[in-house]
Amino acid sequence: MELKRVVITGLGAVTPIGNNVKDYWNNLINGVSGANLITRFDTSKFKTKFGCEVKNFDPTQIIDRKEIRKMDLFAQFAVVSAEEAIKDSGLDLQAIDLDRAGVIWGSGVGGMDVFLSEVKGYVLGDGTPRYNPFFIPKMIADIAGGHISIRYNLRGPNFTTVSACASSTNAIIDAYMYIKLGKADIMVSGGSESPINDAGVGGFNSLHALSTRNEEYQTASRPFDGTRDGFVIAEGSGTLILEEYEHAKKRGAKIYAEVVGGGLSADAYHLTAPHPEGLGAIKVMQNALHDAGMKPEDIDYINVHGTSTPLNDVAEAIAVKKVFGEHAYKMNLSSTKSMTGHLLGAAGVIEAIASVMTIVHGIIPPTINFTTEDPQIDYKINFTFNKAQQRTVNAALSNTFGFGGHNASLIIKKFAE
Repeated sequence: MELKRVVITGLGAVTPIGNNVKDYWNNLINGVSGANLITRFDTSKFKTKFGCEVKNFDPTQIIDRKEIRKMDLFAQFAVVSAEEAIKDSGLDLQAIDLDRAGVIWGSGVGGMDVFLSEVKGYVLGDGTPRYNPFFIPKMIADIAGGHISIRYNLRGPNFTTVSACASSTNAIIDAYMYIKLGKADIMVSGGSESPINDAGVGGFNSLHALSTRNEEYQTASRPFDGTRDGFVIAEGSGTLILEEYEHAKKRGAKIYAEVVGGGLSADAYHLTAPHPEGLGAIKVMQNALHDAGMKPEDIDYINVHGTSTPLNDVAEAIAVKKVFGEHAYKMNLSSTKSMTGHLLGAAGVIEAIASVMTIVHGIIPPTINFTTEDPQIDYKINFTFNKAQQRTVNAALSNTFGFGGHNASLIIKKFAE
């Protein structure tokens, strides 16, 4: 069986530091923090009062107001980022086989906003069930991909992956595999999340997962810093247009980069904590390299999971050293979560977009907010602290690890005919 090459021909993003790819990238390389005090609800009784919200988001520029009423915020983010990516790709939807164009999406939570509001309405009411008729289709995690396929009449494979913070990387790997195996020509893939509400913040606070630096919120996301105390919750969406190479070539598409490998693994260790020796992280990176047919020394940059939690950052640093050996000291690593916060199920796709842009522009975005060393971390590794660095990137690896021990790694390479 002839395996197909898979290239990236379109990008779209809605993030806490930019509502399109251009603004997102410019703010990444300039080290801009997306953190601010939460505006969505009253945080006065919450341990954490800040997050990385999307700013100045206006879905009416893309989506009809009647349709918006049928959509949770996570689905609105999805459609807006997909619109940007499809336009960016230059696809003529009238000229392609729509039966071979699909959507594989990722979301860890789905419509948490609508679930919370509808249940609140019932509990605080008189006991009469007055649920919105769109409650269920607004809530279910697969609906974002459904909206995208309906909007663009994409009739190929369509489903949603749910693997916590690895969800959108899982989605991209699945989309890559469908094209590689010849089952589709084009896949719209990515993820979206909107968890900044009472339940999302309260739930993660009860796990002691979130930073509580309410007086220093703009610097609270500090991956690999000795004073880190948790991640900063975030929201948004990202979209990649993945396309079979010959299909893209035939229509004269611009090609950003090529997807060459994907790895999956499980820690099989703990509900919320990583394996302390990074065993799952080691395996997933090894699996991605094997799938790509690459050696560790072929990787120039890793966009690490780097959540700014005490356990995760140490485990990931150990895993990188184990997989890459001496080459670990020759690569650049960075955690863009230091700027965007943690988009949960959508983290993987916006970090994949960042990885693509490092290849295109030869710039490594920084890991901001670093001031203090942690004796458990080897700082001979170049975490690209505090300031962007110029570097030719021929291949980048993007890591995402989720609650439940779900791990996914994606390898993206500079395109060459």
